[in-house]
Amino acid sequence: MKNKLFLFMLVAVIGILAACGATEKETSTGSSSDTTSENSKVLRVGTSADYAPFEYVDTKVSEEIIGFDIDLAKEVADRLGYELQFTNGDFNSLIPALQADKFDFVISGMTPTEERDKVVDFSTPYYETEQYTVSLKKNNIKSMEDLKGKTVGAQTASIQEDLAKTFAPEHGFTVESRDLIPQLIQELKNGRLDAAIIENIVSENYLSQNDDLAAFPVEVEEPDYKAIAFQEGSELKPEFDKVIQELIDEGKIEELKEKWFVVE
Repeated sequence: MKNKLFLFMLVAVIGILAACGATEKETSTGSSSDTTSENSKVLRVGTSADYAPFEYVDTKVSEEIIGFDIDLAKEVADRLGYELQFTNGDFNSLIPALQADKFDFVISGMTPTEERDKVVDFSTPYYETEQYTVSLKKNNIKSMEDLKGKTVGAQTASIQEDLAKTFAPEHGFTVESRDLIPQLIQELKNGRLDAAIIENIVSENYLSQNDDLAAFPVEVEEPDYKAIAFQEGSELKPEFDKVIQELIDEGKIEELKEKWFVVE
């Protein structure tokens, strides 16, 4: 009887241990599944959705981020088999967040600069751009010389901010920065800024909607380009470079320009 009882208890203990092992295996599988989910080709994308027509939110339609850059990123991702998860943030926070591994890449109308290139890697350029100086028509600002003694705005951490600071000593104006492009436009209208340096296609959208605004191009020695920013050494860069070049060669970039760069 004792032997039978011992055997019964031994079988029970083995059963309990087996169940625990199965539970641990299920938990491990669940963890593995989570890892698989994390690695299921979903890329985290940082952008600053205040830069129409590159990236913005049309609140009259939805809360979805749309624009030229967004379509471009989706086109590249589709061809490579990735899904994208976009996060909206201030432009000046994007590169630090990328460095902190909060994003897999950043697409936000960003221009490669020597300073940025020290901390991130950039894709093949996909768009060449120009800069405008925007002001109220009534201020009659038509050249850089007219900015003497004035206050000129630019977006924080942008190449426009760098450009304004470069020209400021020569032309005798003060530079003030704002986080968002709409803030620059509002500051022009309320008189806190006399002018603002903003990218041409972005400027043209505001000019088309505001009859009281005027602009002239800023002459620079080197053209400005837009590119996608990656973490240094990212394996995504060569993949994206290949597809971006394909899109350029196929004329797909031009199609996106025709879709998004129409000033109404």
